[in-house]
Amino acid sequence: MILISLAIGVTWVFGTVLAMLDGRRTYVGLLALGAMGTSLVSGVLLGVRVLQEGTVEFVAGGWPLGLGIALRADVLGVTFAVLSCGVVFVSLLYEVILGIRSRTFPALVLFLNTGLVGIFLTGDMFNFYVFFEIAMTAAYVLTAYREHDYQVRAAFIFAIVNLLGSVIFVIAVAALYHVTGTLDMALAAERVTEAGINPTIVIAVAIFVAFGLKLGLFPFHFWLPAVYVGSHASVAAILSGALANIGSYGLLRFGGYILPEQLAFGAPVLLVLGSASIVYGAHQAVARRSPVEVMAYSAIGQAGYILIAIAIAGPIGFAAGVLYAVVNSLNKTLVFLATGLRGWMVGAAFAIAAFSIAGVPPAVGFLGKLALFRAALSLDSLAGTVTLVALIFLGGALSFVYSFQIYQSVYLKPSPEEGKPSPLAARLLVVVLAALLVGLGLYPEPLLYVSERAGALVAGGP
Repeated sequence: MILISLAIGVTWVFGTVLAMLDGRRTYVGLLALGAMGTSLVSGVLLGVRVLQEGTVEFVAGGWPLGLGIALRADVLGVTFAVLSCGVVFVSLLYEVILGIRSRTFPALVLFLNTGLVGIFLTGDMFNFYVFFEIAMTAAYVLTAYREHDYQVRAAFIFAIVNLLGSVIFVIAVAALYHVTGTLDMALAAERVTEAGINPTIVIAVAIFVAFGLKLGLFPFHFWLPAVYVGSHASVAAILSGALANIGSYGLLRFGGYILPEQLAFGAPVLLVLGSASIVYGAHQAVARRSPVEVMAYSAIGQAGYILIAIAIAGPIGFAAGVLYAVVNSLNKTLVFLATGLRGWMVGAAFAIAAFSIAGVPPAVGFLGKLALFRAALSLDSLAGTVTLVALIFLGGALSFVYSFQIYQSVYLKPSPEEGKPSPLAARLLVVVLAALLVGLGLYPEPLLYVSERAGALVAGGP
C-alpha cells in the first residue's frame, strides 16, 4: 500500500508545491527530479514485490470496494508504470540539463506523471478516467512549452483531438457500467460475458477508437505529426515514450483483459489497420527529411506492430505486444531527445536507436521483432503467417532506410549548429540510453520474463 501511494502521491504533492515556485530556478528542477526519482524507485520496488507475491490491491481510505479509489498493481500495470515514469524522469533530467525556460514546466511534468502512474495502477474504470484527464490536461499545456506560435497551434490540435477521445472513452465506460453493473475492472471482466457479444461490440469499438487516437494508429493518426513536430524535444519524448503508452495499455487492459471475445471478433479488422499503420508510417517517414518529422511518422508505423500483436492475442500475442510497447517507448525516447542535440556521441547513440527501430541485433529492438515473428507463427492460417512475416521484414527494412537517411543528413554532414556543441551532460544522457538499448538486447531475460508474465495475465483474465 505504501509503495503504491508513494508512486502516485509523491509527484502530486510536489507538483502542487512546485506550481507556486518559479520552475526556471535550478533548485526547483532538482526538487522535481527528486520527486520523480522517488516515484520511479517506488514503482521498481513495487514491481519486484508484484513479481514475487502477485497482485497488490487496496481501496484508499478504507472505503468499501466500489465507493473508494481502488488501486491495484499487477504485473501489466506495474510494467507500464515503471516504463512511463522512467521516460518522464529522463526527459525532465534532459530539460534540467539544458535549462528549463518555463516556470510551470516542472510542476506540469509531475502532474502528468501522477496521472500516468495512476492510470496504470488503478483497478477502477472511473478512476482510470480521472487519472487519464489529469495526465492529458498536463500534456495539453506541455505541448505549448516555450510558447512559439507553432507550438501553441500544436497544443490546440492535441487538445481538441484528445478531448474527443476522452468523450468517446467516458461514454464507453458508462455503457460498460450499464451492462455489467460495476466499474471495477476485474468484476467487469467477469460479468461482461453474461451480456453477450452483440450489446458489447459497440462498446468495444468505442474503446478502440479512444485508445487508437491516443496511440496514433492509422486512420486516427492525423493529429500526431503536427503535434510531435511542434513540440520541444523533451516534450516530444514524453508524448511518444510515456503518454502514448496509455493507448497500448488501454488496448491490452480493456481489449485483452475485459473484452477478449470482442477482441477476437474484431481481430481481422485490427490486423488490417495495424498493417496499414506500418506501411503508411514507414512510407511517409521515408519521404520526409526533417528528423522530428521522420520520427513522428515512424511512431505511427511502430504503433501498428503493437496493434498486430494484440490482434493475434493469446499469451504469445499479448506478451509480444507488451514487449514491443516497452521497446518502442525506449526507442522513441532516445531518438526524440537525440534530435535536439549534436555531436559524434549523439550520432552514435542515434545510430543505435536506428538499429533498434529496424530490429537489428544486438539492440533491444531485435527482441521486439523476434517476438512478433513468434506471434505470427502461432497463427493457424499459413497465408496470414506468411503475410505478417513479410510485413515485419518490409517494415524493418523501411525503418532502416529512413533512420539512416536522418543519420547521414544530420550527423555525418557538417551543419551550422556544429559550432555550438550541446552540453556534455545532455550528450552523455543519450549515450546512457543507447547503452541501455544494447544492454537489454544482450541480456534480455528480465524484459522477456516480465512481458511473458504480463501477457499471461492479460490472456488469463480476472
